Amino acid sequence: MRYVLTALAVCLLIVGLTESTLATTETVTGEVISLSCYFQNPANVGPAGAICAWATVKYEGNPVGLLTADKKVYQLAGGLVANNNAKMVPFLGKTVTITGDVTEGRGHMLILTANDAKPAQSQ
Repeated sequence: MRYVLTALAVCLLIVGLTESTLATTETVTGEVISLSCYFQNPANVGPAGAICAWATVKYEGNPVGLLTADKKVYQLAGGLVANNNAKMVPFLGKTVTITGDVTEGRGHMLILTANDAKPAQSQ
């Protein structure tokens, strides 16, 4: 029994280490959204979603996301969302560029972990 538990612990450790090495560094540009507003109604973006995003992200601390032009959705993590999303609240409804580590979380949600965001440059 002891060997089985030891083998299980080693397997879990290997899976944990493998998962963290699967992160890729990417630069992603997209609109800062409230994930709860967006998944409730995909039309909750831009000016139409700003009120919902402001209420749920700033006052309720709900997860912040990034919606790319090709409709990929990333949940933001790391320093970007520290202190009740303080760094991201000013960017709600705006387009930003973020460079960070991308992993796949539960339900195949892409997670972008970073500490800083920059306003996207106009094209």
